[in-house]
Amino acid sequence: MSKVAIVTDSVACLTKEQVEKYGILVVPIKILFEDKIYRNGVDLAPSEAYQLLAKAPDYFSTSPSSPSDYTDIFRELAVKGQDVLCLTVSSKLSTVFNVASLAAEQVRQELPQSTIEIMDSKNATASQGFITQAAAQAAAKGNELSEVIKVAGIVRDRVHFLLALDTIRYAYRTGRIPKLATQVGSMLGVKPLLTISDGVVHLVGIVRTKQRGVERIIKAMRRKVGNHPVHVAVMHAAVPEEGESLKERISAEFNCVELFLTEVSPIIGYAIGPGVLGLAFYTLPPE
Repeated sequence: MSKVAIVTDSVACLTKEQVEKYGILVVPIKILFEDKIYRNGVDLAPSEAYQLLAKAPDYFSTSPSSPSDYTDIFRELAVKGQDVLCLTVSSKLSTVFNVASLAAEQVRQELPQSTIEIMDSKNATASQGFITQAAAQAAAKGNELSEVIKVAGIVRDRVHFLLALDTIRYAYRTGRIPKLATQVGSMLGVKPLLTISDGVVHLVGIVRTKQRGVERIIKAMRRKVGNHPVHVAVMHAAVPEEGESLKERISAEFNCVELFLTEVSPIIGYAIGPGVLGLAFYTLPPE
């Protein structure tokens, strides 16, 4: 058993293999559809969630986990004698950081011997997942909490993500594009390109076809990483074949030391829609 347990939320887009390999605990964020509540990744697979979103987008919304979802996990880990590092989706995109912080404080009061740290990933999707995985890898080596936090911080400072949307229809939900603009853009068929910086989603371009969007994000990644060894996650939203094709291309064109395919969490898909392709990636400084 590692000295440090790693906890995150379901926005991180971790694969089942990553979660099982490193024993990462994932707290599901909730999806609300019509009169039902689903736990993302537990009651509802991503592909099923995207079907609901396509069916009735106005009846599809999300809700953060409750403090009790975190206190139960934190308490169990603390009783086992493990320190806890919980990495959350950006605090500028969700209240998850605040919810987890409240839960941690409650458990610290109940169990004064417990050590629980909440870290704002300042990211989302697989870039958050990379930070979480790096922390879990450091924990698996037997490192103390301070070293695990340090490793997570290094990756947080270096990771990037880029998304090429298939439609602008849902993008007003990011808070970065007015709803009227998305309605007009949807009629014109424009496709936004998004990234994240300092925890906030930014519009970095608009293209007329998704293929042009994919070319743009590949070009942007090439500018940032060059020929350096790179860790890459290829992301898709309900288009696995397109995701696999992009993964094959990235494998052929870049020096990948890690490369995997994952589905964009429908918690994020709520604001970007199906059909998205994206890249999360980072390089490490020379040792």
